[in-house]
Amino acid sequence: TIVSRLIDDAPVRLRKCVSATTRAPRRGEVDGDAYYFLTHDEFQRRREAGEFVECAEVFASGYWYGTLNSEIQKAARDGAWAFLEIDVQGALRALQTYPHAVNIFLRTPEQEYERRLRNRGTETEDLIRRRVQTAREELDSADQYRFQVVNDDLDRAVAEIAHILLTEEQQSDA
Repeated sequence: TIVSRLIDDAPVRLRKCVSATTRAPRRGEVDGDAYYFLTHDEFQRRREAGEFVECAEVFASGYWYGTLNSEIQKAARDGAWAFLEIDVQGALRALQTYPHAVNIFLRTPEQEYERRLRNRGTETEDLIRRRVQTAREELDSADQYRFQVVNDDLDRAVAEIAHILLTEEQQSDA
């Protein structure tokens, strides 16, 4: 929800970089919109060819996720900021290539995160436990981000991120 709001309303031009994944689409997900749905073989071929800015198997699920370099290039061609919605592991890898990128750690209260996962109805109990544990571990990396925003009020969180982006753009223009 935050990503959609920012893509539509941010004070800077953003282009969401669609992630690739090896998991199957959920109901209503469209290839190239929600994700690029790749076979394991295709993902690994592209990974070995160096086509990803960042990629990893996440949540010990057996599924791979990653951001293709071509997505960053599309944003640049559009004159937009590349907007990546990625986990901590991916963000830290992307920062190795783009050390001046604006990175924001979005905190969600733990009980709220678990509630959202359960309400989806798409994950097993074991995967929910692993994802909640991963979220706890990712909190240890929050201080490696330039900014942190608490996602406990949607409008405030969107406004805070929009302010960060505008301030960063103004500073880069100066």
